[in-house]
Amino acid sequence: MQRKKSYIDARIEKANIDKGIIVLLTGNGKGKSSSALGMICRALGYEMSIGVAKFLKGMQDTGEDAFLAKQPNVQTTFMKTGFTWDTQDKAFDTRMAIKTWSEAEKYLTNQSIDLVVLDELTYMINYEYLDEQKILDVLANRPKNQHVIITGRSASQSLINIANTVSEVKDIKHAFRANIKAQKGIDL
Repeated sequence: MQRKKSYIDARIEKANIDKGIIVLLTGNGKGKSSSALGMICRALGYEMSIGVAKFLKGMQDTGEDAFLAKQPNVQTTFMKTGFTWDTQDKAFDTRMAIKTWSEAEKYLTNQSIDLVVLDELTYMINYEYLDEQKILDVLANRPKNQHVIITGRSASQSLINIANTVSEVKDIKHAFRANIKAQKGIDL
């Protein structure tokens, strides 16, 4: 344990760069958005200012949305379409994605916002509702100390390349496959 402590202490000492980071949470498992919300809670503990843009889930009432609505340091915008496979209208979904992105872009250019969460953004890129290069440019030009969390399955290689931290959430087993409906406080 002493060797381990020395090694870890040395690594901590070397980590001396202070800047905003991009965290990418991807993979087919449950928990990417929940992880992002945990980081929101951590940031709120430090009285940080937060902007949240939710793509896909905008019509779903969730416990976290109810909680975040009560937080004075949190601004939110929602893509008001629900899941894209429910609408079956790509033109409409594209317009709603662009509208939601324009709000997210305001967060990403605002010096006073410390943390921006782009929930389910990967779908918007994969379905070609949003221009990936434009997103990459905005992310590259955000305020120096602003942190960003991006969630969603099947992250593109470009997102992986620009992220400072990438975690893949792997699905091993899910209650839904056993016909258990989404549960308040767990899934909603």
